[in-house]
Amino acid sequence: MNAGESRREPWIVGVSGASGTPYAAAVLRALLGAGESVDLVVSRASRLTLLDETGISFRDAHWRDDLREWLARGADGKPGAYAVEQLDAVRYWSAGDLAAGPSSGSYPAKGMLIVPASTACVAGVALGLSKDLLQRAASVTLKEGRTLVVAVRESPLDGRTLRHLVALDDAGAHVVPASPAFYAGATHIQDLVDFVAGRVLDAAGVGHDLYRRWRGELRGGHPDA
Repeated sequence: MNAGESRREPWIVGVSGASGTPYAAAVLRALLGAGESVDLVVSRASRLTLLDETGISFRDAHWRDDLREWLARGADGKPGAYAVEQLDAVRYWSAGDLAAGPSSGSYPAKGMLIVPASTACVAGVALGLSKDLLQRAASVTLKEGRTLVVAVRESPLDGRTLRHLVALDDAGAHVVPASPAFYAGATHIQDLVDFVAGRVLDAAGVGHDLYRRWRGELRGGHPDA
């Protein structure tokens, strides 16, 4: 391990099987744009969602090429919307690898962002099931007192899921529903996606410029104001 590697302290980004892969892409782009290191965990279920929403097959052996293609797409699905060059700050771990770095509390990390988070993922983390690396890394994040942000993306929410979310809040997690707001002057689907991604990063304390913040002025975000 070289000196640079020993100082690496990434954000772990977990992508579960809920609809909303553009949210994950926006968060990843913003983290890399902010100069952050990222450890990426893509669940088995999320691969199906990604394939359905983007047509991209995410493969362990070709994860770098597949990630680059994913991050280059806009929320409307059009390829080449973003320039994605270097992914040197990203380390990928297979969801089935329970011996991976993020499975241990001694592995250095700033915290973890689960975006999007399905109700199954929420339940698994709340109950401490650790059935895959995503859930295990989230449990480690909580026990180590690090920042955990859970961007739940389901509707409607039943009582069981609401109780699981309360349990996560009690454990110190930040629960951020994937609910876009319109006061920032959204004119495109990407604006709505970026608002949610920005709120996830706000909860993690990571700086960004993904959306226009409220300034205390009515219609302050309207494009015609």
